[in-house]
Amino acid sequence: MKRWNWREEQRPHRRQGRRHRGNRQRSTRDDRWYGHNDAGPSFRTSQERYESQSSSSSSSSSSSSSSSSSSPSSSKQNSAAPDLPGFYYDPEKNRYFRLLPGHNNCNPLTREQLQEKERERQRNGMLVEDEKPSKKAPRAGLNTSLLLQKRHLGLLPENSYCRQVHEVKVSAMRRHKLEIQSTENSNPNTDNFRLIVGDSACEQVFTVNDVSHGGCKYGIMNFHSSSRGSLSVEMCDNLYFTNRKVNSICWASVNYPDSHVLLCLVGVADTPGCVSLLPASLFSNFNPDQPGMLCSFKISSAWSCAWCLNPQFDKTFSTGLSRRVIVKDAETGRTNTFSVGSDVLAQQFAVRVPVLFNGCRSGEIFSIDLRQRGRKDHSWKASRFHQESAITSVRVLQDENYLLAADMLGQIKLWDVRVTKPVQEYKGHYNEHAYLPVHVSEPEGLLLAVGQDCYTRLWSLKDGHLLRTIPSPHPAANDLIPSVVFSSNLGGSRGLPGLLMAVKHDLYYFPYNTDYQEVGELQAGC
Repeated sequence: MKRWNWREEQRPHRRQGRRHRGNRQRSTRDDRWYGHNDAGPSFRTSQERYESQSSSSSSSSSSSSSSSSSSPSSSKQNSAAPDLPGFYYDPEKNRYFRLLPGHNNCNPLTREQLQEKERERQRNGMLVEDEKPSKKAPRAGLNTSLLLQKRHLGLLPENSYCRQVHEVKVSAMRRHKLEIQSTENSNPNTDNFRLIVGDSACEQVFTVNDVSHGGCKYGIMNFHSSSRGSLSVEMCDNLYFTNRKVNSICWASVNYPDSHVLLCLVGVADTPGCVSLLPASLFSNFNPDQPGMLCSFKISSAWSCAWCLNPQFDKTFSTGLSRRVIVKDAETGRTNTFSVGSDVLAQQFAVRVPVLFNGCRSGEIFSIDLRQRGRKDHSWKASRFHQESAITSVRVLQDENYLLAADMLGQIKLWDVRVTKPVQEYKGHYNEHAYLPVHVSEPEGLLLAVGQDCYTRLWSLKDGHLLRTIPSPHPAANDLIPSVVFSSNLGGSRGLPGLLMAVKHDLYYFPYNTDYQEVGELQAGC
């Protein structure tokens, strides 16, 4: 007979109690961790914290903990909910959703998709605002009647009056779609625009379109303005196709102003790159003789090009290559090569003096005086200064002591070349890696640039004030960045100041004239 032992009898009960106590604690922790929500521990903890703060803000408790939690919750009512890693907060549904794929998600979201959706919502809202007849003034208290009153009272100088009137006109521009006329039966608007460059009179615009089967086509559009302010567009009959990429374009004055077009074509496969000088009359069927110089130079992988308008070197052009700058005489073929330390992405000649300004991938901006091109060392660099990123565009102002430069960080600066220091910065431009130009219209005192976000921005050239932001008519995409041209006389001497925008396969016109009527409406009225 086994002896009774009270320790053995108590031991199982003690283990069972411990096990029961442990299970109860674990189940309590499981309920606290997961509960009835599948979002995970970080979501549950943050949600309880957010709900407790909301309840504490709504309840009027006299305890110190309630008063301390109500102050941050009241501030969060007007701001976004706290960001949680891997989750997205929907303010309409007032709850969090997973961003990453999970067991409770059928359609997982990504942060990029949500940001794109928000950008598209903002773009549509700005398009609605742009369609309104009355728009926000570019500056507080700036309107036409007030400017006219100050002008009559002698409180506003003439230069300031003209500049501010242009600012008011720019803010009132409205979008109109242009119909491109062509003698061909095929529709000319089937291929997306990639680049448009206007001549000095803005009667002709050179266009480059992407072709669906690869390569591109290029030609010229002719613009005509009527006495009533309408603008008509006619596409040339001769379009040239190439399987090479067009890197840069500029108008060249060989026989007369803007008589030729200079193109930089990048080589592909067995087709080498080149720089072509084409007469503008080549793109019209009305001139079968095709007068003017037609030549091609074997210069591969050219990033940029520029034509010199100085009378001493009026037949000279330049190309920017990888670690080289080539200056060539188009008539004699004489060539000068300058070795540099980086790729030259942007170029422009000054007019009064034969000086070439260059912008590099390294952020360096330097000038070459063609009168000192015989020097072998780097002393031919007349001036040098730097920006923080790769230079995408340089523009010399009429006062050639000043230079505009834009880079791939979205910075646009106005430099004083004499002291090599920036004197003005134009904020708001957006660029990360795209090759985007800037445009200057000095008679109106305006600076224009299209950002990588597909917004066209206009600044006051004098003080850098952002006057207007124009959204793209189409959803933003890297291959649908608009290309623009601004002119004081768009369509010729009788034309009005306005903005021309090419995006996708459409062409839009933003005129100064608020009573602008399209060609079809005028014909119907007649």
